[in-house]
Amino acid sequence: LALAMARHCTSKLSNDIHDIRSLGFRGEALPSIGSVARLSIRSRTASGESAAEIGIDGGRVLPVKPAAANRGTTVEVRDLFFATPARLKFMKGERAESSATSDVVKRIAIAFPAVRFTLAGSDRSTLELPATSDTPEGQLARVAQVMGKDFPDNAIAIDAMRDGVHLAGHVSIPSYTRANALQQYAYVNGRPVRDKLIAGAIRGAFADVLPRDRHAVTVLFLSLDPSTVDVNVHPAKADVRFRDPGLVRGLIVGAIRDALAGAGIRAATTGAAGMMAAFRPGAAAYSHPGPAGGHRSY
Repeated sequence: LALAMARHCTSKLSNDIHDIRSLGFRGEALPSIGSVARLSIRSRTASGESAAEIGIDGGRVLPVKPAAANRGTTVEVRDLFFATPARLKFMKGERAESSATSDVVKRIAIAFPAVRFTLAGSDRSTLELPATSDTPEGQLARVAQVMGKDFPDNAIAIDAMRDGVHLAGHVSIPSYTRANALQQYAYVNGRPVRDKLIAGAIRGAFADVLPRDRHAVTVLFLSLDPSTVDVNVHPAKADVRFRDPGLVRGLIVGAIRDALAGAGIRAATTGAAGMMAAFRPGAAAYSHPGPAGGHRSY
């Protein structure tokens, strides 16, 4: 535990930073959090008779002490930025911070469907995502938990390979869209990213079938040799740099366009169900998303 709190230490990366196969940071995350907040870690191994606890209070490392805990590890962070008031002033409101936290949990949860995720917060940010499995069916079930039960019925499977790069996942049909790109999830070797090249490739693939103010719903997984992608170009590892960006873009655009062509044209099931319900006696007006993200009633 003491080593986990030390700067520049890691248990995941031994030498080659150009062939990273784990998702961990290089020994900076825990001490960095502890320098601006009150951080504690309680841990008990599977064979351990007791647990141990260590803490950092605004950068001051506290001694390791015995603790009572179940098997596993609990990391607790309190009073974020209490040690740096200037940073605290730039924190957004509770609603915005809760939304950002929820988005992070959702992105990680999609990548690990066999793990249960729980987020307790306000009504809008509370999440309960039961574990499914690492099978394709389990992956799609987890995506439905995050993106809504209607997504699987309005999605097209993607599975393509080109020159050692594999692309898998699902994209929505052109009649199932959003007013923004917040529900476009992308992963590179299991790592959630917000990469401009991938976002641009998705936009290009749908350019002929969607208005400019509508966005597809996507979950895409890229798998490739770790030595051909640099994940250290962004502090939060949100952007990556591919050795052959043209290959990656071409694979994404081509695979999505081929999938759309093979699926043909069909209406989103949500719209059809809603419109049919509107004809029932006593039903409320049917609300359909308009082209600018608003709603039209019929």
